Amino acid sequence: MATSGGSLQCAGTGIGAHRHICAFFNGPEEEHRVLGSFYKDGFDRGEKATHIVAAENREEYLKRLAEAGTDVQRMMETGQLEVLPWTDMYVRDHRFDQDAMLASVEKIIQSGAGAGYARTKLVGHHMDWLFLDQPAVKNLVEYEARLNGLLSKYDDPVVCNYDSSKFGASVALDIMRTHPLVIIGGLLRKNPFFVPPEQFLDEMRERRPPRTAT
Repeated sequence: MATSGGSLQCAGTGIGAHRHICAFFNGPEEEHRVLGSFYKDGFDRGEKATHIVAAENREEYLKRLAEAGTDVQRMMETGQLEVLPWTDMYVRDHRFDQDAMLASVEKIIQSGAGAGYARTKLVGHHMDWLFLDQPAVKNLVEYEARLNGLLSKYDDPVVCNYDSSKFGASVALDIMRTHPLVIIGGLLRKNPFFVPPEQFLDEMRERRPPRTAT
């Protein structure tokens, strides 16, 4: 197990104080090419890794990790690596539940620390169907904003991976505005579009249509 947190590198760049990263990719090949060293570095340090994927993509995802040199079977047997279906994390009663997701993230971080890991790297892949449902998109971006407050208490990085082909520019901008760091074109950079969570949530409340009198 890891004995110290140490410095963090992601997509060839050092990560500073912020731990919340959004990453835009054009398919799994680009994701694994860009983030492969980030994953492997954590494994080599003995850090915990929890990756959340669609259930139907899980076997292919594990295969890609193995092809990149990860001893997937051993790490899953020891508990160092978890690859969970997104239905266990994101959805409650067939809808995206912000509170349930925030609680799940904190539980993962705390359980890693409780098991003796100096750091847990959490990687989330969001579901395609979310972007076909406007209330679900709203819940997602509000959750992303709220996640910043939770992560400020910990040293554990969370990378939120998005397939750029699944949504339009307005949704992409909202996603970016909730993350202090962003990976675009394979490069990690400080996000110039980031706004403080309280400001973003205020804006989301202002977007809601006014209630009509009955």
